[in-house]
Amino acid sequence: MRYKVNIKKTEEGYSIWVPGLPGCWSQGKTEEESLENIKYAIKEYLETVEKLSEDKESRYVEVGDNA
Repeated sequence: MRYKVNIKKTEEGYSIWVPGLPGCWSQGKTEEESLENIKYAIKEYLETVEKLSEDKESRYVEVGDNA
């Protein structure tokens, strides 16, 4: 899976967040470190969302040009 991330250089290093996953953000001293850290943050975010919705009735939908 691929996610678009936004990255911003700060005085402390780099802030990075996922616009499509509200509240999913991380940071790092270097751009490379922040990119590695956001991968972990995305994984943890998605696992948490799955746990919070396991007792809920759910459906999946396809989104795209042919959907």
